[in-house]
Amino acid sequence: MIYSMTGYASATREVVADGAGPNGAGGSGVGVSVELRTVNSRFLDLNFRMPEDVRATEPQLREMLMNKLSRGKVDIRINLNRVEQTANAGALNREALTQLATLERAVLDVFPDSERMRTGEILRWPGVLAESSVSQETLREAVLACGKQAIADLIDVRAREGAALGAVLLNNVTEMEAIVARITPLVPELIAKHQQKIVERLQDALGIATSDGATSTSVPREEIAERIRQEVTMYGIRIDIAEELQRLTAHLTETRHVLQKGGKVGKRLDFMMQELNREANTLGSKAAAKELADASMTLKLLIEQMREQVQNLE
Repeated sequence: MIYSMTGYASATREVVADGAGPNGAGGSGVGVSVELRTVNSRFLDLNFRMPEDVRATEPQLREMLMNKLSRGKVDIRINLNRVEQTANAGALNREALTQLATLERAVLDVFPDSERMRTGEILRWPGVLAESSVSQETLREAVLACGKQAIADLIDVRAREGAALGAVLLNNVTEMEAIVARITPLVPELIAKHQQKIVERLQDALGIATSDGATSTSVPREEIAERIRQEVTMYGIRIDIAEELQRLTAHLTETRHVLQKGGKVGKRLDFMMQELNREANTLGSKAAAKELADASMTLKLLIEQMREQVQNLE
C-alpha cells in the first residue's frame, strides 16, 4: 500500500469527573480532543501544541507516531474543554491557595516592601479555581486513547489518498510507455531520412550534382564520397536515441514495479523521476525529427506531473 504524506484526523472523548453521577450529574467533566494535520516533508517532523496538564503524554504520543509514520510534517494539537456543573462552578482549590500564600510570605520575607497580591490576581493564578475534579491520570489516559484513535484514522486517510495518487502515477507510466513504444519503430526510418537530407546538402556544398553525377570541383569523387560517408556516419551516431529509449523503458518498468510493490516509495520514486527526466532531456537534445521532439516534450510534461505527485508520497 502507498501512503500520502498529507491528511487530517481527529478524535474526541468526554471524561466524567471523579464522583460524578452516571451522566456526569453532580460533578464536572473534560472534553478531550486530539487533532492531527500532516503535510509533505523530507523527514518526520512532529510539532506538539498541548496544555501543560497533559504535557506528560508527549513522549508516548511521539513514540506512537514514529512507529506509524516515517515522513511528513505533523502538527498535533490537544485541547481540553472543561465543563463545570453549577454546583461546582467557581470552587476554590484550597491546596493551591495554601501553596500560593506560602510563596507570597516567602517573597515578603525577602522583599518586605513588596505589594501583596490582590484578589483578582489570586483568582487568576493557575490552579486556584478548581476547574475540574478529573484526575491527571484519567486525563492522560483519555489523551492517549484519543491519540491512538486519531493516528489510526490518519493512517486510513493517508492510505486512501496514497491509493488515488498511485493510480494517477500508474496512468502516467502507461501513457509514457505507449509513447516510447510508438516512436521506437520509427527511429531508424526517421534517422535515415534525416541522413539523406544531410547527404544532399553536403553534395550541394561540395559541388556535386545529384541528378547526373557531374562535378564542378577538382577534388576526386572518391575522396568527396568518403568525406560525406564519414560526416553522415558521425552525425548518425550523435542522433541515435536507441540507448535513451532502452533506458526509458527500463526506468518506466522499475517505476511501475515500485508503485505496485507499495510501502515507503516516496524517496525511491523521486530518484526515478530524476532518471526519467534525464533521459527525456537527452532524447529532446538528439531529436532529429519533429515526431521525436514532440515525444520528448510530452514525456517531460508527464514526468513533471509525476514529480509533483511523488513529493506527497511517504
